[in-house]
Amino acid sequence: MKVEINVRGILFDMDGVLMSSLGSVERSWHKYALSRDLDPEVAISIAHGRRAIETIRHLRPDLDDVAELRVIEDLEVADNEGLVVLPGVQEMLAALPENSWAIVTSATERLARSRLAFAGIKIPRHFVTADIVTHGKPHPEPYQRGAALLGIPAQGCLVIEDAPAGVAAGKAAGCKVLGVLTTHAPETLMEADWRVPTLAEVQTTANTGGSLTLRF
Repeated sequence: MKVEINVRGILFDMDGVLMSSLGSVERSWHKYALSRDLDPEVAISIAHGRRAIETIRHLRPDLDDVAELRVIEDLEVADNEGLVVLPGVQEMLAALPENSWAIVTSATERLARSRLAFAGIKIPRHFVTADIVTHGKPHPEPYQRGAALLGIPAQGCLVIEDAPAGVAAGKAAGCKVLGVLTTHAPETLMEADWRVPTLAEVQTTANTGGSLTLRF
């Protein structure tokens, strides 16, 4: 069944939505876990879609979280192997006016800028990173802040997410959510309003008056 929706703004997650960085994330957290006497599989499962500092606080509350954040950030910045733009992303971004979209990521600004530059994705005018929020996903704060940067009520924004924590954050913020099935099984994203395999299935049109139409 074809779906057509109209929104005022789009809030993109970064990893798993705009680019494939799964290999880098998992390799980096595997190395980090082994260096801190942690189970790598547990560390990786907790890290997906969440701020690194919150994952560290959960796994090793006895350590200095700021110092540990720098360790995992350095590992991830150094690992760009397999990092590529996902299908349909560049076409969708090219169709959007710069004031109509933002990136809302659980990555730090340093890591996000590094990955975007490597992938060849333009730095957005509006950008929410792990450094500027008090509470990370699944808390609604990141997407509330993204909507505020656009000057659009959350109800007028579409969140595009690949991870359960991000879907939960978008819904809690009051946004509609489109899940992309690039990293997680469909049954884990059932809270999303809609699901697509990739953004290549989405046709985006910027309308006179500022609204955006998405068809998929």
